[in-house]
Amino acid sequence: MKTRHKRLILVAVALALIGAIAALVLNALNSNINLFISPSQVAHGEVPRDKVFRLGGLVEAGSLRRQADGVTVEFVVTDLAQRIPVHYTGILPDLFKEGKGVVAQGKLDTDGRFVASEVLAKHDENYMPPEAAQALKDAGHVPATPAGK
Repeated sequence: MKTRHKRLILVAVALALIGAIAALVLNALNSNINLFISPSQVAHGEVPRDKVFRLGGLVEAGSLRRQADGVTVEFVVTDLAQRIPVHYTGILPDLFKEGKGVVAQGKLDTDGRFVASEVLAKHDENYMPPEAAQALKDAGHVPATPAGK
């Protein structure tokens, strides 16, 4: 075999290895993506079944209910067009309040209730996740402060 053929085989094997590594990395990244979905999208059935996603919007005023155990809470997330009940067991962030922005990560149960495994609250007076701001804007409510400022 000529050295030219050996080099071509070596290059072909190297390209195949790089392709396989790239495919594995992209597959790992794709399986770790958590989609942000608004309550309106959930109501319209645009929800991945049996897959973890992020639900975001505002905590509806007057919807927060704490259970006797002190760590289980139920509240409603809204984008002012639709409402989704959320069930969460755990410690809520200090900045979690009714009427404020929230992003909850979890899955829908068979009753259409969102069971959260993690709840994230906004971090200061002016911040709202860009996706939540866009969902509110799409629902006809422009946030009082611009997203990300």
